[in-house]
Amino acid sequence: MTAASVSQQNSVRKLRTLFISDVHLGSKAAKTDYLLDFLRHHEAETIILVGDIVDGWRLKRSWYWPQPCNDVVQKLLRKARKGSRIIYIPGNHDEFMRDFPGVHFGGIEVAQRHMHKAADGRNYLVLHGDEFDVVVRNARVLAYLGDWAYDMAIAINIGLAAIRRRLGMPYWSFSSWAKLQVKHAVNFIGEFQKVVAEEARRHDAQGVICGHIHHAVIEDIGDVRYINTGDWVESCTAIAEHYDGRMELITWHRMRGGMVEVESSDEAEKMLARVLAPQAA
Repeated sequence: MTAASVSQQNSVRKLRTLFISDVHLGSKAAKTDYLLDFLRHHEAETIILVGDIVDGWRLKRSWYWPQPCNDVVQKLLRKARKGSRIIYIPGNHDEFMRDFPGVHFGGIEVAQRHMHKAADGRNYLVLHGDEFDVVVRNARVLAYLGDWAYDMAIAINIGLAAIRRRLGMPYWSFSSWAKLQVKHAVNFIGEFQKVVAEEARRHDAQGVICGHIHHAVIEDIGDVRYINTGDWVESCTAIAEHYDGRMELITWHRMRGGMVEVESSDEAEKMLARVLAPQAA
């Protein structure tokens, strides 16, 4: 690696807006180390958290809140203190936050939805997107696999990440790959995108920014710019708005070249054992 590339990786990018969703703090699959590294290298005037930042569902089943989860929260609060506007739009996994619209927590403001005006004049409707599961006749975005199957995919993801890291190979998401091999999942993603784009049209917005389905993309659906922020469980992605209004999809593990350490191999083994144990019984 050249000195120039090291300098570029260590520099801080200044942006107009950052959109982040589906971190799932409280889940063992959350890529907190990647996210912390990302937040260290990016500053923005506004940061919009597009839901499922905290995984309340997982925490209710089994409490898991290691220090890196605290570190992510503290990092966001520190950015708020330094002047970044931070808007928190709750999702279905952190729906308990929906009881506090308009409330500020340490400089972080809670909103059900947000209309974002980009620097190029385009209006974007920002929402998590879980409410459209009903529209496409799916109770949960991953219902096609089932809860156990998704846990299995994430567990395999963790195990493969540990093995690839030991071999000096970059991060690769098995769960994201597997999702796109299932025809029903691909059909669901397409239908979800259509109904969310239609919601933007109903609000006279030229674009929509959402999360929820863990499938990061920027594309035009008719006259609406559809943007999905992705997640920090599988793909480690975020959306950045530059000062000219240009939207960029950032896949952080690719930009960092797999340099960031994530789950330990011990954690991977524990996760695999937890998921596989019921099947062996």
